[in-house]
Amino acid sequence: MTSNDPSALKKIVAEKAVNDYVKDGMVIGLGTGSTAAYAINRIGELSKEGYSVTCVATSRASEVLAENVGLKVVPLCDVDHVDITIDGADEVDPDLQLIKGLGGALLREKIVAAATVKEVIIVDESKIVEKLGVKCSLPVEVIPYGHTKTAYALEKQGCVAVLRKTNGETFKTDCGNYIYDCKFDSIEKPFFLESRLDVIPGVVENGLFLNTASVVLISHQDGRVTKMEK
Repeated sequence: MTSNDPSALKKIVAEKAVNDYVKDGMVIGLGTGSTAAYAINRIGELSKEGYSVTCVATSRASEVLAENVGLKVVPLCDVDHVDITIDGADEVDPDLQLIKGLGGALLREKIVAAATVKEVIIVDESKIVEKLGVKCSLPVEVIPYGHTKTAYALEKQGCVAVLRKTNGETFKTDCGNYIYDCKFDSIEKPFFLESRLDVIPGVVENGLFLNTASVVLISHQDGRVTKMEK
């Protein structure tokens, strides 16, 4: 099978991740975004087939979708750990370092990832890059108070920081924060940049997900799904 349909590629890789890694009785982290949505739908099908799973959601949108397909969703604080999280990414480099957050859920995604035993990332081949930042901007979540001052400090790190808007209105995350999309030519030293961003007053979290992914599944136009892991 071959496909140039991005939706088909997302569905293929999401369903393979669920079929290969989800087991009965697990606590599952539900990612956010169009690719993760296919995984949530497949987990819902398994639940209807008799799987007993408990889920935590990385966004309100994913929580609503999960409940609509019959999944039990609980607060993260109600579980000891998360066995597996299946989530998408916006860029993946050869070392399995990631940029996430174009869907606006990076803070909750990172909190859930930190509580997860195995983080499974699902992407199509267009998300694979040699260096982070070459295709997409790096989302940085900031508190609204004084956010223009925070943006000034962000740009001191070598980027152009653009306040995210939707339909002409400033985008707000589920946690009530703003996001600046920071465009770098490329990110040469992601760990160094992460440390620089995290100390800026007003920054809540950044979209660099470093040493987070356990495995990355990649769908290709010829129908194959390949795997990268450490």
